[in-house]
Amino acid sequence: MNASGGRRATGGGSAPPAPPAPPAPAALAAKVRTLGPSMTRSMQRVAEAVAGDPAGCAALTVTGLAELTGTSEATVVRTARLLGYPGYRDLRLALAGLAAQQQSGRAPAITTDIAVDDPIADVVAKLAYDEQQTLADTAAGLDTVQLGAAVAALTAARRTDVYGIGASNLVAQDLTQKMLRIGLIAHAPGDPHLAVTNAVQLRAGDVALAITHSGSTGDVIEPLRVAFERGATTIAITGRPDSPVTQYADHVLTTSTARESELRPAAMSSRTSQLLVVDCLFVGVAQRTYESAAPALAASYEALAHRHGALRGVAGDRRA
Repeated sequence: MNASGGRRATGGGSAPPAPPAPPAPAALAAKVRTLGPSMTRSMQRVAEAVAGDPAGCAALTVTGLAELTGTSEATVVRTARLLGYPGYRDLRLALAGLAAQQQSGRAPAITTDIAVDDPIADVVAKLAYDEQQTLADTAAGLDTVQLGAAVAALTAARRTDVYGIGASNLVAQDLTQKMLRIGLIAHAPGDPHLAVTNAVQLRAGDVALAITHSGSTGDVIEPLRVAFERGATTIAITGRPDSPVTQYADHVLTTSTARESELRPAAMSSRTSQLLVVDCLFVGVAQRTYESAAPALAASYEALAHRHGALRGVAGDRRA
């Protein structure tokens, strides 16, 4: 399974899906950050070179870039394809576009890591910049075709299970709470055993959604695999589009991550981009179910307001 969606071919004469469009120039740096950790060292050298000096690399032939990075022409072409470009020529065009954006000031520079002795004001500024860049990178790299397909599946689902462990479970809980407030059935089991036993009950017409930045969390992959085999529509939100979890995903939504540092590992910084994707999914579902979603949201607001008013009244009586 891959980011183009759809289950593995099981025969028949249906035409293969059209290949996804190459990433826009603004998304190139985000792709390098997202895919870099999963590349071979030689491919990382190519990726780091093009991200660090897009103008200089745009002027090089495939042979020139291979010589600059101490790799081979085949490695350069493989890196271009992994980044989402059909070939090196397409990557050069994107590099030229990125260089033009940087020269005009529209493309931000790379921030520095947070140091142990940074003043708190610098910590705030660096974190705010990283959060903004993470959101921008995720938005630039998000496949809206896959997003639309995922929204359609969630909208039509009889029931949705969302799997996540640790920080990703917080994101899973966020999505299910939103869906419950518009009258949809959704669960986010935090226990891995419960997740698998829930997945066994899924069938065609249900949705299972896995959230894992690394894409290799076994406790998330296993229930998604079970749901996939039971015929449910499966979705993966991950920072690694070539990771094991995508084998069992009909639709893959890729996230970006702020620069990892000693004080802020990827598992923590990934939550920002995951929440953006979750919000996109929820708003898309709410749009499609507006006639029922709007009254459900109003009813939940009214119920909460009534509860808060009752609690204030009890507190007032106690003070009296």
